[in-house]
Amino acid sequence: MGTFVVYILAAVLVLGVLIFVHELGHFLVAKASGVRVLRFSLGFGPKIVGTRVGETEYVVSLVPLGGYVKMLGEDDGEEGEAVADQARSFAQQPLYKRFAIVFAGPFANIASSWACLVVVALFYGIPVPSNLPAVGALIHGLPAEKAGLLANDRILSVNDEEISTWDQFVERTVGSKGNAMALKVKRGDAVVDVTVVPEKQATRNIFGETVGEAYRIGIERAADTESVPAIQAPWLAARQVYFYSELIVLSLVKMAQGKISAHELGGPITIARIAGERAQSGLKSLLEFMAFLGVNLGVLNLLPIPVLDGGHLFFFATEAVIRRPVQARVREVAQQVGLFLLVSLMLFAVYNDIYRWIQG
Repeated sequence: MGTFVVYILAAVLVLGVLIFVHELGHFLVAKASGVRVLRFSLGFGPKIVGTRVGETEYVVSLVPLGGYVKMLGEDDGEEGEAVADQARSFAQQPLYKRFAIVFAGPFANIASSWACLVVVALFYGIPVPSNLPAVGALIHGLPAEKAGLLANDRILSVNDEEISTWDQFVERTVGSKGNAMALKVKRGDAVVDVTVVPEKQATRNIFGETVGEAYRIGIERAADTESVPAIQAPWLAARQVYFYSELIVLSLVKMAQGKISAHELGGPITIARIAGERAQSGLKSLLEFMAFLGVNLGVLNLLPIPVLDGGHLFFFATEAVIRRPVQARVREVAQQVGLFLLVSLMLFAVYNDIYRWIQG
């Protein structure tokens, strides 16, 4: 029960912060552009609590999977109200201002992810693969775990042949052809003997695609932590954000090509589980997860799907080319299709979550 509560609280914290940052981006640029903001909402649906400060109502709504900033003149059905205050209507703003207001949401998520990674680099350093033949972690159900190896064990020799680097151990394992390996392992102050039989395993790339086979025992490489000079932290964080963005885009492309199963998609239950696990692992782990999820939110929101920010930006780009706004009816139909696709995708992701939960 305690773990369940931690998972829920961690998920609420992570999603709440990401949604708030996203909507704050829209809100701040809208205000700076002189647009009248009617409502700032965390969540969708019926209002739970709220208060009005000046001309803007700030509310928390029932459905927590998102949020919105409601601006004067944003909807097609509000022309009458917008005319009463044309100078502050979203619809009456120059194209570049409307583009900036919409783009600010995804940008805020990506920028906040960068900030999280800067904090991690400055206060926790960065992990680098260790060159020592040490056990970083065990993969459940594979030979190393069955043989009794433990995390932090350091391998001293294989079949009485001393080794001193990780690459040497990998070479011996791959070249074992499945024959038993007699290991001498340093565990704390003791030296123990462990016999492990490698198994042929599929070799996969970062996207989970099979790229070959090799004999393995199921251990992960240990990592060391290096401190980061303050002047390098922003650059390293930017590189990590770029890596995350590239990974997300390539994953979407491979999923569309059928190279990655759509069953890999995760929904709110998966987010809650991972957020809870990361929260229990410490602030560093939670910040790294928030950074990755923030880049996800930013990149996915830039996809040219109606109802997402990217859909609005696509309409603005079209307007710039044809020199007039896209017809209201076209936008309305496109948004209905986009909403259907988005809801269908969310339901499929929840189905994946439930299926994985049942399967354990």
